[in-house]
Amino acid sequence: MATHNVGTQTMHYLDIGEGPVVVLGHSYLWDSQMWAPQLESLSQSFRCIVPDFWAHGQSDNAPTTTRTLADYASDVLSLLDALNIEQFSLVGLSSGGMWATEVVIKAPSRVQSLVLLDSFVGLEPEVVHTKYFNMMEQADNAKALTPEFIDFFAELQFSQAESEEKQLQLANFKHVLANVDADKAAGIAQAGRMVFGRRDTFEMAEMFALPTLIMVGAQDKVRPVLESQLMHDGITGSEYFIIPNAGHISNLEQPWLVTEKLRDFLSRQLLAN
Repeated sequence: MATHNVGTQTMHYLDIGEGPVVVLGHSYLWDSQMWAPQLESLSQSFRCIVPDFWAHGQSDNAPTTTRTLADYASDVLSLLDALNIEQFSLVGLSSGGMWATEVVIKAPSRVQSLVLLDSFVGLEPEVVHTKYFNMMEQADNAKALTPEFIDFFAELQFSQAESEEKQLQLANFKHVLANVDADKAAGIAQAGRMVFGRRDTFEMAEMFALPTLIMVGAQDKVRPVLESQLMHDGITGSEYFIIPNAGHISNLEQPWLVTEKLRDFLSRQLLAN
Protein backbone atom coordinates (compact mmCIF):
# COMPACT_ATOMS: atom_id res chain seq x y z
CA MET A 1 0.00 0.00 0.00
CA ALA A 2 1.02 3.59 -0.60
CA THR A 3 0.90 6.33 2.05
CA HIS A 4 -0.14 9.97 2.31
CA ASN A 5 0.44 12.18 5.34
CA VAL A 6 -2.15 14.58 6.75
CA GLY A 7 -0.35 16.51 9.45
CA THR A 8 1.35 13.93 11.63
CA GLN A 9 -1.01 11.08 10.66
CA THR A 10 -0.51 8.58 7.85
CA MET A 11 -3.27 7.46 5.49
CA HIS A 12 -2.76 4.20 3.62
CA TYR A 13 -4.35 3.64 0.23
CA LEU A 14 -4.37 1.31 -2.76
CA ASP A 15 -3.52 2.67 -6.21
CA ILE A 16 -4.28 -0.01 -8.80
CA GLY A 17 -4.76 0.07 -12.56
CA GLU A 18 -4.61 2.72 -15.27
CA GLY A 19 -7.23 4.89 -16.96
CA PRO A 20 -9.91 7.29 -15.70
CA VAL A 21 -9.70 7.59 -11.92
CA VAL A 22 -12.26 5.97 -9.63
CA VAL A 23 -12.02 6.62 -5.88
CA LEU A 24 -13.66 3.93 -3.75
CA GLY A 25 -14.78 4.33 -0.13
CA HIS A 26 -15.33 1.32 2.13
CA SER A 27 -17.88 0.80 4.90
CA TYR A 28 -17.38 1.49 8.61
CA LEU A 29 -15.36 -1.28 10.34
CA TRP A 30 -14.06 -2.64 7.03
CA ASP A 31 -11.09 -1.43 4.96
CA SER A 32 -9.89 -1.08 1.38
CA GLN A 33 -9.64 -4.88 1.01
CA MET A 34 -13.43 -4.99 1.06
CA TRP A 35 -13.34 -3.94 -2.60
CA ALA A 36 -11.05 -6.80 -3.71
CA PRO A 37 -13.69 -8.56 -5.88
CA GLN A 38 -14.44 -5.33 -7.75
CA LEU A 39 -10.84 -4.14 -8.07
CA GLU A 40 -9.82 -7.26 -9.95
CA SER A 41 -12.18 -6.24 -12.76
CA LEU A 42 -12.34 -2.44 -12.52
CA SER A 43 -8.54 -2.00 -12.46
CA GLN A 44 -8.40 -3.39 -15.99
CA SER A 45 -10.07 -0.20 -17.28
CA PHE A 46 -9.72 2.35 -14.49
CA ARG A 47 -7.15 3.67 -12.05
CA CYS A 48 -8.64 2.75 -8.66
CA ILE A 49 -7.68 4.79 -5.59
CA VAL A 50 -8.93 3.14 -2.38
CA PRO A 51 -8.05 4.80 0.95
CA ASP A 52 -8.31 3.10 4.32
CA PHE A 53 -10.50 5.42 6.42
CA TRP A 54 -8.81 6.81 9.52
CA ALA A 55 -8.37 4.08 12.21
CA HIS A 56 -9.31 1.40 9.66
CA GLY A 57 -7.02 -1.01 7.85
CA GLN A 58 -3.48 0.32 8.02
CA SER A 59 -4.36 4.02 8.40
CA ASP A 60 -3.54 5.89 11.61
CA ASN A 61 -6.23 7.40 13.81
CA ALA A 62 -7.70 10.64 12.51
CA PRO A 63 -5.68 13.86 12.79
CA THR A 64 -6.94 16.31 15.41
CA THR A 65 -8.12 18.52 12.54
CA THR A 66 -10.43 15.81 11.18
CA ARG A 67 -13.63 15.84 13.23
CA THR A 68 -16.33 15.35 10.59
CA LEU A 69 -16.89 13.57 7.28
CA ALA A 70 -16.55 16.97 5.59
CA ASP A 71 -13.07 17.23 7.14
CA TYR A 72 -12.29 13.73 5.86
CA ALA A 73 -13.41 14.78 2.37
CA SER A 74 -10.69 17.45 2.54
CA ASP A 75 -8.17 14.76 3.55
CA VAL A 76 -9.12 12.68 0.49
CA LEU A 77 -8.89 15.73 -1.76
CA SER A 78 -5.40 16.43 -0.38
CA LEU A 79 -4.43 12.87 -1.36
CA LEU A 80 -5.78 13.35 -4.89
CA ASP A 81 -3.99 16.70 -5.15
CA ALA A 82 -0.73 15.03 -4.10
CA LEU A 83 -1.28 12.47 -6.89
CA ASN A 84 -2.02 15.29 -9.38
CA ILE A 85 -5.50 13.87 -10.01
CA GLU A 86 -7.93 16.56 -11.09
CA GLN A 87 -10.91 14.58 -12.40
CA PHE A 88 -12.33 11.44 -10.81
CA SER A 89 -15.44 9.42 -10.08
CA LEU A 90 -16.55 8.29 -6.62
CA VAL A 91 -17.92 4.92 -5.51
CA GLY A 92 -18.89 4.70 -1.84
CA LEU A 93 -20.53 1.96 0.20
CA SER A 94 -22.28 3.04 3.41
CA SER A 95 -20.00 5.58 5.17
CA GLY A 96 -17.90 5.61 1.99
CA GLY A 97 -20.90 7.09 0.19
CA MET A 98 -21.45 9.62 2.96
CA TRP A 99 -17.95 11.09 2.70
CA ALA A 100 -18.05 10.80 -1.11
CA THR A 101 -21.08 13.12 -1.03
CA GLU A 102 -19.04 15.59 1.04
CA VAL A 103 -16.31 15.45 -1.64
CA VAL A 104 -18.87 16.36 -4.32
CA ILE A 105 -20.06 19.30 -2.20
CA LYS A 106 -16.47 20.56 -1.78
CA ALA A 107 -15.26 19.98 -5.36
CA PRO A 108 -18.27 19.54 -7.69
CA SER A 109 -16.34 20.47 -10.84
CA ARG A 110 -13.82 17.65 -10.25
CA VAL A 111 -16.29 14.78 -9.83
CA GLN A 112 -17.38 13.04 -13.03
CA SER A 113 -19.87 10.56 -11.56
CA LEU A 114 -21.05 9.19 -8.22
CA VAL A 115 -22.16 5.75 -7.01
CA LEU A 116 -23.90 5.43 -3.63
CA LEU A 117 -24.10 1.82 -2.45
CA ASP A 118 -26.08 0.91 0.69
CA SER A 119 -25.70 4.49 1.87
CA PHE A 120 -27.79 7.43 3.06
CA VAL A 121 -26.84 11.10 3.07
CA GLY A 122 -29.60 12.28 5.43
CA LEU A 123 -29.39 12.35 9.21
CA GLU A 124 -29.15 9.13 11.18
CA PRO A 125 -32.60 8.34 12.66
CA GLU A 126 -32.59 9.40 16.33
CA VAL A 127 -33.21 5.99 17.90
CA VAL A 128 -30.45 4.39 15.82
CA HIS A 129 -28.13 7.36 16.45
CA THR A 130 -28.49 6.83 20.22
CA LYS A 131 -27.81 3.09 19.90
CA TYR A 132 -24.66 3.65 17.83
CA PHE A 133 -23.31 6.35 20.14
CA ASN A 134 -23.84 4.06 23.13
CA MET A 135 -21.66 1.49 21.34
CA MET A 136 -18.95 4.12 20.77
CA GLU A 137 -19.04 5.05 24.47
CA GLN A 138 -18.77 1.39 25.41
CA ALA A 139 -15.64 1.04 23.25
CA ASP A 140 -14.12 4.12 24.87
CA ASN A 141 -14.85 2.86 28.39
CA ALA A 142 -13.51 -0.63 27.69
CA LYS A 143 -10.52 0.67 25.70
CA ALA A 144 -11.36 -2.18 23.30
CA LEU A 145 -14.04 -3.34 20.91
CA THR A 146 -16.07 -5.55 23.25
CA PRO A 147 -17.75 -8.81 22.20
CA GLU A 148 -21.09 -6.96 22.48
CA PHE A 149 -19.82 -4.22 20.13
CA ILE A 150 -18.49 -6.77 17.64
CA ASP A 151 -21.61 -8.97 17.71
CA PHE A 152 -23.87 -5.93 17.36
CA PHE A 153 -22.18 -4.77 14.16
CA ALA A 154 -21.54 -8.26 12.78
CA GLU A 155 -25.27 -8.97 12.87
CA LEU A 156 -25.90 -5.97 10.58
CA GLN A 157 -23.47 -6.74 7.77
CA PHE A 158 -25.15 -9.40 5.62
CA SER A 159 -28.53 -10.84 4.66
CA GLN A 160 -29.93 -13.88 6.46
CA ALA A 161 -28.96 -16.23 3.61
CA GLU A 162 -26.36 -18.75 4.76
CA SER A 163 -23.22 -19.59 2.83
CA GLU A 164 -19.78 -20.90 3.73
CA GLU A 165 -18.08 -17.89 2.15
CA LYS A 166 -20.21 -15.46 4.16
CA GLN A 167 -19.40 -17.32 7.39
CA LEU A 168 -15.68 -17.00 6.60
CA GLN A 169 -16.05 -13.28 5.88
CA LEU A 170 -17.92 -12.72 9.14
CA ALA A 171 -15.39 -14.76 11.12
CA ASN A 172 -12.56 -12.65 9.67
CA PHE A 173 -14.53 -9.44 10.33
CA LYS A 174 -14.92 -10.40 14.00
CA HIS A 175 -11.31 -11.58 14.33
CA VAL A 176 -9.90 -8.29 13.02
CA LEU A 177 -12.07 -6.21 15.37
CA ALA A 178 -11.35 -8.40 18.40
CA ASN A 179 -7.61 -7.85 17.95
CA VAL A 180 -7.41 -4.05 17.73
CA ASP A 181 -5.43 -2.37 20.50
CA ALA A 182 -6.70 0.35 22.85
CA ASP A 183 -5.46 3.21 20.68
CA LYS A 184 -7.10 1.82 17.53
CA ALA A 185 -10.34 1.09 19.43
CA ALA A 186 -10.48 4.74 20.44
CA GLY A 187 -9.86 5.75 16.83
CA ILE A 188 -12.63 3.46 15.59
CA ALA A 189 -15.05 4.94 18.12
CA GLN A 190 -14.05 8.43 17.00
CA ALA A 191 -14.62 7.42 13.37
CA GLY A 192 -18.03 6.03 14.32
CA ARG A 193 -19.06 9.36 15.78
CA MET A 194 -18.07 11.04 12.51
CA VAL A 195 -20.22 8.59 10.55
CA PHE A 196 -23.28 8.32 12.77
CA GLY A 197 -23.20 11.95 13.86
CA ARG A 198 -22.88 13.23 10.28
CA ARG A 199 -24.68 16.31 9.09
CA ASP A 200 -27.68 16.16 6.76
CA THR A 201 -26.50 16.64 3.16
CA PHE A 202 -29.70 15.43 1.51
CA GLU A 203 -30.81 18.83 0.18
CA MET A 204 -27.34 19.53 -1.21
CA ALA A 205 -27.28 16.10 -2.86
CA GLU A 206 -30.58 16.92 -4.55
CA MET A 207 -28.76 19.74 -6.35
CA PHE A 208 -26.08 17.46 -7.80
CA ALA A 209 -25.88 17.76 -11.57
CA LEU A 210 -23.75 14.70 -12.26
CA PRO A 211 -24.47 11.10 -13.26
CA THR A 212 -25.44 9.19 -10.12
CA LEU A 213 -26.11 5.50 -9.53
CA ILE A 214 -27.84 4.40 -6.33
CA MET A 215 -27.77 0.71 -5.37
CA VAL A 216 -28.92 -1.08 -2.23
CA GLY A 217 -29.13 -4.64 -0.99
CA ALA A 218 -32.73 -5.84 -0.88
CA GLN A 219 -32.18 -7.07 2.70
CA ASP A 220 -29.99 -4.24 4.02
CA LYS A 221 -30.70 -3.82 7.77
CA VAL A 222 -28.48 -0.77 8.23
CA ARG A 223 -29.61 1.34 5.26
CA PRO A 224 -33.05 0.07 4.29
CA VAL A 225 -34.26 0.18 0.70
CA LEU A 226 -36.60 3.08 1.51
CA GLU A 227 -33.63 5.39 2.17
CA SER A 228 -32.11 4.67 -1.24
CA GLN A 229 -35.53 5.16 -2.84
CA LEU A 230 -35.74 8.60 -1.19
CA MET A 231 -32.32 9.56 -2.56
CA HIS A 232 -33.25 8.30 -6.02
CA ASP A 233 -36.46 10.35 -5.95
CA GLY A 234 -34.52 13.44 -4.82
CA ILE A 235 -31.50 13.29 -7.14
CA THR A 236 -32.71 14.15 -10.63
CA GLY A 237 -31.69 11.67 -13.31
CA SER A 238 -30.18 9.17 -10.90
CA GLU A 239 -30.19 5.48 -11.75
CA TYR A 240 -31.48 3.01 -9.18
CA PHE A 241 -30.99 -0.71 -8.65
CA ILE A 242 -32.01 -3.07 -5.84
CA ILE A 243 -29.47 -5.88 -5.41
CA PRO A 244 -31.31 -9.16 -4.78
CA ASN A 245 -30.29 -11.54 -2.00
CA ALA A 246 -27.92 -9.03 -0.41
CA GLY A 247 -27.63 -7.18 2.87
CA HIS A 248 -25.50 -4.18 3.81
CA ILE A 249 -22.14 -5.29 2.40
CA SER A 250 -23.75 -6.05 -0.93
CA ASN A 251 -20.51 -5.97 -2.92
CA LEU A 252 -19.32 -9.09 -1.04
CA GLU A 253 -22.64 -10.93 -1.04
CA GLN A 254 -23.27 -10.35 -4.74
CA PRO A 255 -19.76 -9.55 -6.03
CA TRP A 256 -20.33 -10.48 -9.67
CA LEU A 257 -23.58 -8.52 -9.99
CA VAL A 258 -22.24 -5.41 -8.22
CA THR A 259 -19.07 -5.49 -10.31
CA GLU A 260 -21.06 -5.72 -13.53
CA LYS A 261 -23.31 -2.82 -12.52
CA LEU A 262 -20.28 -0.69 -11.61
CA ARG A 263 -18.44 -1.55 -14.82
CA ASP A 264 -21.48 -0.72 -16.93
CA PHE A 265 -22.16 2.60 -15.22
CA LEU A 266 -18.54 3.78 -15.05
CA SER A 267 -17.84 2.71 -18.63
CA ARG A 268 -20.82 4.70 -19.90
CA GLN A 269 -19.71 7.78 -17.97
CA LEU A 270 -15.92 7.62 -18.40
CA LEU A 271 -15.10 5.52 -21.47
CA ALA A 272 -17.85 6.54 -23.91
CA ASN A 273 -15.57 9.01 -25.68
